[in-house]
Amino acid sequence: MSVILPPQTAGHADCPQVMELQKRDYHVERSLLNQQQLEELGQWSLAPRTYRWRTWFRCSRARARALLLQHIPVLGWLPRYPVREWLVGDLLSGLSVAIMQLPQGLAYALLAGLPPVFGLYSSFYPVFVYFLFGTSRHISVGTFAIISVMVGGVTESLTADEAFLQGLNTTVNDARVQVAYTLSFLVGLFQVGLGLVHFGFVVTYLSEPLVRSYTTAASVQVFISQLKYVFGIHPKSYTGPLSLIYTLLDICWKLPTTVPATAVTALVSGVALVLVKLLNGKLQRFLPLPIPGELLTLIGATGISYGVDLKNSSGVDVVGTIPARLVSPVAPNPELFAMLVGNAFAIAVVGFAIAISLGKIFALRHGYRVDSNQELIALGFSNFIGGIFQCFPVSCSMSRSLVQESTGGNTQVAGAVSSLFILLIILKLGELFQELPKAVLAAIIIVNLKGMLLQFADICFLWKANRMDLLIWLVTFIATILLNLDLGLAVAIVFSLLLVVVRTQLPHYSVLGQVPDTDIYRDVAEYSGAREVPGVKVFRSSVTMYFANAELYSDALKKRCGVDVDHLIAQKKKRLKKQQLKQKRLQKAKQRRTQANPTDELEDAVASSQENDKVPNVTTLKSLGLPQPGFHSLILDLSTLSFVDTVCIKSLKNIFRDFREIEVEVYIAACFSPVITQLEAGHFFDDSITKQHLFVSVHDAVTFALHKSKSGPNSSILATKL
Repeated sequence: MSVILPPQTAGHADCPQVMELQKRDYHVERSLLNQQQLEELGQWSLAPRTYRWRTWFRCSRARARALLLQHIPVLGWLPRYPVREWLVGDLLSGLSVAIMQLPQGLAYALLAGLPPVFGLYSSFYPVFVYFLFGTSRHISVGTFAIISVMVGGVTESLTADEAFLQGLNTTVNDARVQVAYTLSFLVGLFQVGLGLVHFGFVVTYLSEPLVRSYTTAASVQVFISQLKYVFGIHPKSYTGPLSLIYTLLDICWKLPTTVPATAVTALVSGVALVLVKLLNGKLQRFLPLPIPGELLTLIGATGISYGVDLKNSSGVDVVGTIPARLVSPVAPNPELFAMLVGNAFAIAVVGFAIAISLGKIFALRHGYRVDSNQELIALGFSNFIGGIFQCFPVSCSMSRSLVQESTGGNTQVAGAVSSLFILLIILKLGELFQELPKAVLAAIIIVNLKGMLLQFADICFLWKANRMDLLIWLVTFIATILLNLDLGLAVAIVFSLLLVVVRTQLPHYSVLGQVPDTDIYRDVAEYSGAREVPGVKVFRSSVTMYFANAELYSDALKKRCGVDVDHLIAQKKKRLKKQQLKQKRLQKAKQRRTQANPTDELEDAVASSQENDKVPNVTTLKSLGLPQPGFHSLILDLSTLSFVDTVCIKSLKNIFRDFREIEVEVYIAACFSPVITQLEAGHFFDDSITKQHLFVSVHDAVTFALHKSKSGPNSSILATKL
């Protein structure tokens, strides 16, 4: 029974009274407590109960704080931001990225089929939102050519339908804007939802050849879509499969109507941009910041266009009105959800794949970690909130990300700075670019496609390195060109997954041999030093066995063993059946003889018994006159199995049954514990197949098989169990 110390002595553990009470409490005999003592203890225990509630509350607060820091990372790293070391670099980096964001935002809005000012909006809101939620410190979120052309395909295909425009009761430009920001809203919903359920691994199904081929095909679509601005022509709008081919043919047909001033403007702008990029490459080591060729081209082209009035004098298309204000938030149109859901999912996956691949490259280079699920949430919030403010879907740009890193950017403070510069341009400087020729924006887009168009060199590399990856590259490219970006991506993913299945059906099967004086076993066809163990066959497949290749595994096993197992079993059954028929005829003859001479029944029974004792066992292959296999034991190396299904279990059972029919004992080796658990759940082990047929390694199984063969069939089984 415990003793409760008085309040005045509870804090003085070294006083004599307290020590005496402690001794008495230690030596007191344990006895049953009466009702009064129980009530006292019950009242005294109220404090710990309150403490438990406080502990639970503190734990809940800690969990909430950890959850908040996980999903809003800026709350964790911004209070610890080293201002003196990183602020100057982030300011310069943000300014450099903003200088690139301005022309690219205007140009990529044209790709999306929208007025250029919406490219500026998409360069402001999503960038600042990513600053709050993103985990990558170096990627530059904003407008991107591939995503813009995917958006443009949706906006142009829907608004080409007169019934669609009548349903919305608006103009073509307003309808395209409505489609674009509703699409951005849905893209954000998909990305946030997938991120919350930890679905960031979805990009693992987009292999590098698939992504590179897809972006190459998309860059071709971007290039063709800008030719109408380069030549100043107005081709028809085509949608659906083969629309890119029809558009290219229509552009070629209308080339005689080219506006000369527009083509010259695009050519001069493109040459100037290329020269500036070459100059930046040559002087990279000597320049603190790259020369802003795109911004200088915009300023020069706008000044010339305004000075000579290219719009009226030469018929050059210009950007037009750019309102110097922010737009008010609007709700997306729910009537468009059903029409946009498929495209929204495709854009969500492609945008995230591009962002996370770049984010991981920079994270590996600078030694920090990028959370793929949080990146999905961050990009989703950027598109979700951007959709409310009439932005179109965004991702990250490789060119801007490289500039953000190379100019001293250390955190997403650079992104926040660039978004604030864009805000300043929207409010004060945007209207100055109203006379900017659209041909200049087209030239900026085409010049920036250089990196993606150079990915055609992958064909030569993959031809030498991996033909299967080359097949994925070619199928993805052709499907994307012919079927457009959404259907092309779906075909590419399905084809790559089917190719994985096909490759599991074409594995490398091998018979293993022992490297002398070691416990190492290698393919005898590839290693000249490996020798087969006499009387033992060791078989291995290079891939896991499941329903799609279980039958192929069994066929390859029987073929590699050098024995026609099925034929041998059929011959054995045929001869056993003949033997049984012969015995039945003999028995009938004896019965007729016995019926004819009843007095000889006892003598016949004695004679029959003596004959049965002399007759040997005729169920073996040797006694039946059939050839015996050149080995007595078969060992299945299952080290490549990662899972098993019911078909695999049935196939393994059939292998045990068939080889035992031809007097070969089967063993399993090197099987992982999770696979063994699945075998147990599938009732693989029974009285005939026990865990005594299961071995940790191939060498253990070989040693046991040889020992059992030498000891005879009646020897006790001493197997290594898992």
